[in-house]
Amino acid sequence: MKTETGYADQQVPDRSRPEIGHARPMVAGGGPGTGAGSAVVRRPVWRDLALAGLTTFGVLVGTAVAGAPITYEGTVPMATTLGLLLLAHRRWPVAVLLTSLAAIIAMRTAELTDAGWVWPAAVIFFVVAADDTSARPRLRWAIGAGLFQLLFAVNWQWSVDGQAAQRAIGEVGGEAVSLALLIAVAVAYRNWSRWRTELAAGLAHAEQERKLEADRRSAEERLQIARELHDVVAHTLTVVGVQLRVVDEALDDSTAEARAALRTAQEVRAKAVADLRSLIDVLRSPDERSEAGAVPAPQTDLAGLADLVVRSRNSGLEVVVETSGDPAVVSAPVALASYRVIQESLTNTVKHAEARRATVRLDITADSVGVVVTDDGVGPGPDAVPGHGINGMRERVAALGGTFRAGAAEGGGYAVHATIPVAGFRP
Repeated sequence: MKTETGYADQQVPDRSRPEIGHARPMVAGGGPGTGAGSAVVRRPVWRDLALAGLTTFGVLVGTAVAGAPITYEGTVPMATTLGLLLLAHRRWPVAVLLTSLAAIIAMRTAELTDAGWVWPAAVIFFVVAADDTSARPRLRWAIGAGLFQLLFAVNWQWSVDGQAAQRAIGEVGGEAVSLALLIAVAVAYRNWSRWRTELAAGLAHAEQERKLEADRRSAEERLQIARELHDVVAHTLTVVGVQLRVVDEALDDSTAEARAALRTAQEVRAKAVADLRSLIDVLRSPDERSEAGAVPAPQTDLAGLADLVVRSRNSGLEVVVETSGDPAVVSAPVALASYRVIQESLTNTVKHAEARRATVRLDITADSVGVVVTDDGVGPGPDAVPGHGINGMRERVAALGGTFRAGAAEGGGYAVHATIPVAGFRP
């Protein structure tokens, strides 16, 4: 009685990642603006302040660690300027990068600080390199600006400061390695962010597809229940019509026969009303009209359970049926659903479980009908996925307000449990 497996290929849409740190305004009631009827998402200002503080503090600490003096006329103004520029990185990231590098060059060439040529702008380098998309190719700006800064530094220290070329390249080379590592980390972060966004989008798309498929199957199941209800009620009303004709013909000749026909008609009518009332919450607006012609007989219900057991036994499966209560009092929709659960469970047992014995327990009370089908097969695998048969049983039971579960049975094998409430209406 193992479940079938089925997989559906999911198409994951290609969605570009939003700009790093940017909170896009969401405006309701028209175009952009902040007028009445609009709701704007506030930008995370605290992040900007944190980046600005990190840059200012980092430049001061880095200068001290490098053994260079911290001067009020050079190092402190440069650290403050680089931090303040970061407050504008959301709107003009490339401009902030270029302006930051220009400020560093100005301070270094004026000999107001001995801080590095590149590392004081590490934060804005990271932000620009990480915020790279096909629509905003900013990685090339980070690489190009970094190479220009390094070449300018080597040329200045060699031609102006009078250092040997080997020494100038050696001093700037450490910053070059640091910049390369920083950009590599930024690119890795960018790729990870894109993967995370695409994964979330794919999961959301898969969940949406699953819901759509569940809704579609639920609609199909409701239509099937509608057809079964039509069959039951149409058949019952046909019997009532026949009995009324008997009454009409026998009223003058045989009063006893007429009374018997009326009693039969009343019983059949009451059964039809009960069947209709039990599904009134499920089918409020039928989509199909009754077709003209012969009225079909009702679908198989619990009365056909004996034939189902015989067919299963003929397939080589020993089936034991334990019944408590009277199946004849169960309304047609509940009986139909119970029969389908038993039928599908035994079918799965024969096809998948490699079982020798199956037990069907039918517990009928005034409030509900309980169905339990177990087998002694191999049981479900660890990666078993519910197939259409299990999902169909679950949807059919849920459509009648019942509960359903299926899985490994205690002691081995497989077990299906279904409980379907009986409508409270009594004709």
